[in-house]
Order: sequence, then structure tokens, then C-alpha cells
Amino acid sequence: MSKKYSNFVRFFANNMAEDQKTHIIKTAGEMFFRLGIRSVSIDDICHELGMSKKTFYVYFASKDELVAQLLHSNIAYIASKMEELLQMRDFRKLVVRFLKHQETEKNDVRRVPQLVYDLKKYYPRQFAEFQEECFMTQKEYIMAYLEQGQQEGLVRANLNIELTAVLFAKIHSDAINDFEVIEGHGHNMHQLGHTAMDIFVRGVLSEEGMKLYN
Repeated sequence: MSKKYSNFVRFFANNMAEDQKTHIIKTAGEMFFRLGIRSVSIDDICHELGMSKKTFYVYFASKDELVAQLLHSNIAYIASKMEELLQMRDFRKLVVRFLKHQETEKNDVRRVPQLVYDLKKYYPRQFAEFQEECFMTQKEYIMAYLEQGQQEGLVRANLNIELTAVLFAKIHSDAINDFEVIEGHGHNMHQLGHTAMDIFVRGVLSEEGMKLYN
């Protein structure tokens, strides 16, 4: 077998493996979103996929590893949505889309209390790592959004962008971590996201920005 052909076969096999791995994560994620993480076993996932446990373990050493990979995929999803907003290059449209996103987003693990509860209780290490990565991702994109708004004159020129981004990302992270408090007061995560975003936007806008926002 030639080296060129051998490399092609290896590349094809790796892609096939990644496709199968992605399919497992997607299927498991759909089940977790519907039923919670704790109540879904590897047997359940394999049955849903029509796959043997032996094949499952080719891709994941344990359910813990699957959960970690699912959370990593969710962060990539969140980042892709934030990047889409940033590519609009229009702060006014960005704010409108961001608010709508807060109301309609359903694929973010952090919006599903049962998932957050299971993660905190049964997968605390994975959840802590997930929270930290989400925090850093949100901070970087919020900074980029605010810098864009300043360039357009819609965000206050004297705003400390980095500190504001850290503050908002931290508030959001802590609220997710203590979702029981939010629910205990009769509210849900979607309401929290919309209200937090409204307060945040009003706090950073210039006078011109507030005219447009109102």
C-alpha cells in the first residue's frame, strides 16, 4: 500500500470515527435533555442507537467521559452562536438578536434545571470545568460586543469593558449555579436571562444607544 493511499485510509477512518462519536454525543444529549442525566444509562443510550456496549466503549471509556464531551460540545455550540452575533458587525442588530436569543434558546445545558441539578450533584468536576470555560467564553465575546458598540458610539466611552464583561459573566455563572434560588422565587432561567440582559444593556449604553434601545 502506498504512503499516500495509507494516509487517505487513515484520514477516512478518523473521520468516520469522529462522525460516530458526534452521533453518540448528539443522541445522548437529546436523551439527557428530555430525561435528565442521572436517569439515562449507557444501556439506554446503546439501545437508542442500536449499538452494542462494546462499540460504545470504543469511543468513550465511561459515562463520565461522555458527559465531559457533551459539555465541551455545548460550549462549542454557545461560542458558535456568540460568533454569529459578532459577525453581524452592527451593534444595534446584535442587541436585538441577543435578546431574542435569550428568549428562544433551548439547546444550552445551562437553561435546563434538571441537567444543572444532575451535573452539580453527580458530576461536580465536569460541571466546575464547564462553568469555568463558559465564563471565559462569555467574557471574551462580551468584551468584543462592547468594543464594537463603543466604536459605533452606542456604548459609553468611559466604560471599563473588561471589568464589565467579567462582572456580567460572573453574575450569569453564579445564577446558573444557584438556579434553585431563582426557581424558589417563582422564576425560570429564560426570565433570568432576559432580565439580566435588559439590565446589562441599559447599564452600558450611551445616551444615543439608549434612544435606540428605548
